[in-house]
Amino acid sequence: MAPVGLAILIGAGPATGAGIARILAHPSHGNLAVALLARRQEALNDLVKDLRKQTPEGVFETFATDTAPENLRKAFADIESHGSFKDLKLRLAIYSIKNSSKKPFMQETFEDFMDPLATYVGGAMVFAQESLKRFFEDHGEKTLAEGAEKKGTIIFTGTLGALRCNAEFGSYGASRASVRQLAQALAKEMSAKGVHVAHAIANGRITDADNEDTKAGKHIAAEAVGKTYLFLHEQHPTLWTHELDLRPAQEKF
Repeated sequence: MAPVGLAILIGAGPATGAGIARILAHPSHGNLAVALLARRQEALNDLVKDLRKQTPEGVFETFATDTAPENLRKAFADIESHGSFKDLKLRLAIYSIKNSSKKPFMQETFEDFMDPLATYVGGAMVFAQESLKRFFEDHGEKTLAEGAEKKGTIIFTGTLGALRCNAEFGSYGASRASVRQLAQALAKEMSAKGVHVAHAIANGRITDADNEDTKAGKHIAAEAVGKTYLFLHEQHPTLWTHELDLRPAQEKF
């Protein structure tokens, strides 16, 4: 069965990214071709090898990039011109970058503090802008009020650090909260234009395995994240979820 559209996932790793990609690509779930973006081509090669083995019906292609503006823009251009995605319209874009920084505040330097805001927050801004350009290019400029259908969905994977912050995590909290606010601003600006923007707070370890820990609710199953993201993507404009709090059953609030 030919894919019905294109999904772009940045931060594609062997746990969360793998589970999401399988669900998005599988014909009985999303049936989307998936562009996988991450920094290291070697890791992407291993990931796509496993994905093609596990989901032979799926369409997966890899693009090595970091979040530097010029590199992200090139990756989007490469995706648009790739033969595997010919005639496919962008339907879903997922920003799932890892971001971690811990340091006593009085040992913090301005440069180290600001680095995640440039790489993580700046990356989110460019990724969202490039995704929006592609949505409008593929689906037109008409608004929902003018009779347009939903153009697509942008999902930002966040963490609890976007809501509250612990000691020594000032830079981390500032960057996570900034992307949450970016998602909210985009949701308010783009919803009427037919683009659904959501922020998902993943609180708990995500494991790409069907084992006792996931079955007992100790860890989040990666494919469950994929199914949740697909659920968001398939929502009709009559009801759009903006923010979700994702946690396994045994995670403490």
